[in-house]
Amino acid sequence: MAEGLDLNRYTVRTDLAIESGDKSSTNRGVTVDEKKEDGIKITRMKIDGEAASKMNKKAGSYLTFEARELRSGDTEAEMKTETVFAKYFARFIKELGIPEDASCLIVGLGNWKVTPDALGPSVVENVLVTRHLFDLQPQNVQKGYRPVSAITPGVMGVTGIETSDIILGVIDKTKPDFLIAIDALAARSIERVNTTIQVADSGIHPGSGIGNNRKELSMGTLGIPVIAVGVPTVVDAVTITSDVLDLLLRHLEKEMSDKRPSKSLAPSWIPFGEKGDYREWKLPSKEKRAAFLGLVGTLDESEKAQLIQEALGASGTQLMVTPKEVDFFIEKMGNVLAQGLNAALHEQVSQGNVGHFTH
Repeated sequence: MAEGLDLNRYTVRTDLAIESGDKSSTNRGVTVDEKKEDGIKITRMKIDGEAASKMNKKAGSYLTFEARELRSGDTEAEMKTETVFAKYFARFIKELGIPEDASCLIVGLGNWKVTPDALGPSVVENVLVTRHLFDLQPQNVQKGYRPVSAITPGVMGVTGIETSDIILGVIDKTKPDFLIAIDALAARSIERVNTTIQVADSGIHPGSGIGNNRKELSMGTLGIPVIAVGVPTVVDAVTITSDVLDLLLRHLEKEMSDKRPSKSLAPSWIPFGEKGDYREWKLPSKEKRAAFLGLVGTLDESEKAQLIQEALGASGTQLMVTPKEVDFFIEKMGNVLAQGLNAALHEQVSQGNVGHFTH
């Protein structure tokens, strides 16, 4: 271990349950079920109280969708994701015992002026709101719709009011049966940024991914079931640097084992897509890592992360990184989530007619 490293001081920032601790079947208190549908990987994870502290996540059910094709901006990939998300989200609601006619409040968390944090407001712009129709024109509401309202409470730095207090006030006046909170998340892995959707029944801490915790939104604090829906839009610079070092080591190992002259990293070698996934390459032995990178190559994951954190922290900055195309992804993911929610919440809304309700 490198001298002077305090391994207890650095923790990887991630809001995703699939990236938190040991999620294997050998870990008591964790059950994991994985499947694929239309090219989308779906992971259902249940964490009980015993495993919650080990994984640094709240006990509950977590549903994760991984759709790498979303990075391409392909409309067909987006529609497939909407369909699969709507199907499993509707099941998720039923499993919580929420009736089909239960009223819903959708809360778009985040700051619309900061693009990576604007996912919540982007979703709210596109969801189908119906509560006012049930109040003012109930005779004109067809069967197969439920009362849905939506708000974007902003952030405390803009409003000066704790977000949970605003939401509590709205709940007190409008009396929804359950709440869906939409928020941008932080990921541990570069490849999951803007390609992953997480659904959880354990509530949410707005801003937790970037170390800016606000009051929890959950059944315990709001008095109604809370379903959190999020997409990772940022990743810690420490994890990016660590992943790049591992990619470099794997690349060197592959080049040496193939006995071919060194080449530049080809686009197909980056960690996105099924072909050439660098995670399938083996890291070199400790001796080879030392030959490639010296002392840095011999550090384990925690030591390496701590060293990178100390090096980056020397400049007095803590960097959270987002792709340059983030404005494009926020618009696309906001629409994907909104249309998926519309189809899941309203039986009469389908993939064929959902576009009618977009702004």
